[in-house]
Amino acid sequence: MSLFVTFEGADGIGKSTICSLIYEELKKRSLKVMRTREPGGTKISEAIRDIILDNDNKEMDIRCEALLYAASRAQHVYEKIRPALNDGYIVLCERYVLSSIAYQAYGRDQRQEDIFAINDYATGGLKPDINFIFQNKEDTHRRKSTPLDRLEKAGDAFHEKVREYYRNIEKEDNYYFIDASQSIEKVYEDTLKILESIGGLK
Repeated sequence: MSLFVTFEGADGIGKSTICSLIYEELKKRSLKVMRTREPGGTKISEAIRDIILDNDNKEMDIRCEALLYAASRAQHVYEKIRPALNDGYIVLCERYVLSSIAYQAYGRDQRQEDIFAINDYATGGLKPDINFIFQNKEDTHRRKSTPLDRLEKAGDAFHEKVREYYRNIEKEDNYYFIDASQSIEKVYEDTLKILESIGGLK
């Protein structure tokens, strides 16, 4: 049984932690599961990630940025995600197309339909079965102790637009909202319960 699951939310909200916990739990159950991330996931996609996040690339145009994210995603889908799904894997992916809508459309004030269009082409229309969207209405998030990359240095106004998008995103059929203000244990429990129910996992 294949299943494509994405973990979405603003920086520092805890989605990577929950994705890791879910991955370890599914491995314990001897399920075919793969964990990956965006931008990245393949050699080419990771190289594009380095270009996007490099602090030396201050002159990068917002359209170039959006297209690089889509290019990284295209290779990721073609080389890693689709083959895994075709082989019956549960694919857990940190970030996907909704991140481009949050960061490149809302954060960078680009047209949402343009971002959707380039990503629909990049992914060949591949959509997740489950989008977990981690929200925190109180707008608290972890601060990194490591050096910030180019996107993390984009400024408070940019990141507030991103957080606002995730706080107010409209519900669609495969969107499942998780209250990230709870304890890690409760967030994990809520996420796993939905995954078991929707994905038919045992």
